[in-house]
Amino acid sequence: MSFQRYPLSTVQKVSQFIRETLVLPAVEPSALSTTADPEWLQPDSLDALGDLFRVGDPAEETIPAPNDEGRWYISTIDPADALFKLPGLWTKAGIRLVTYLQRQPEGGLGLTWALPELLSTTEHLEAAIATAGTNPPHPVGALPNVVEALEGDGSLSSFLSASIFLRELREFGRFGNQARWTYHRFVDAVPPKANWQWRTKPPQDLAPKVVTLPDGQIVVEFFSCRVVKPIALFRHVDRYSPNNYQAQNADQVIAVIATPSRSA
Repeated sequence: MSFQRYPLSTVQKVSQFIRETLVLPAVEPSALSTTADPEWLQPDSLDALGDLFRVGDPAEETIPAPNDEGRWYISTIDPADALFKLPGLWTKAGIRLVTYLQRQPEGGLGLTWALPELLSTTEHLEAAIATAGTNPPHPVGALPNVVEALEGDGSLSSFLSASIFLRELREFGRFGNQARWTYHRFVDAVPPKANWQWRTKPPQDLAPKVVTLPDGQIVVEFFSCRVVKPIALFRHVDRYSPNNYQAQNADQVIAVIATPSRSA
């Protein structure tokens, strides 16, 4: 059995790079100004940002345009760009990641699918919008799970990167009242000066870690704190089969800040 603990700064930097790569251009409304993060989210240098944008298909009048009226449209960002500098992890040959966005004044959503490149044409992607009705677009031929698009070298660090990438990918395009993972901060210790109400036995070791079990399973564990109400500590556990980046994900609330009782 192999075991590896990682510094908190490692998972913070991986998350930072992914977020800085998944930046929507100005024509695709975002909420970057409303999601200001601590200093650790600021890039160390321009080199750390990598290639931010991938040019999409030429614009046509028939393409659903970016809007803030709740109509789905196709993002020009290729989420796979975030994998370029993550060691040991990449997308399978012939597979493309495609994101649909929905914007309203109070918030927005994003939905990413993995498709064979032959099915990722603008016409095919638009057809999913046209037939979706009030539902999110689901292009024909999309893989059942977006992480089926991932391959890697099987290293422990690649599974840690996969776990972080999945959560950032699920959050890509969300903002405002639809934001979720945006408000989580990685932690390696219980935040002090708070009256925590524990729902489980308090963990002794909150450091990010990856373990290979005797049966070959790989387990990734890390902790986060949601910094908006209801403020809570989360334990995240992903279980992977050997050489497979589809995980069984468990995100468990382990503690909440106790609400002060009101005096009569």
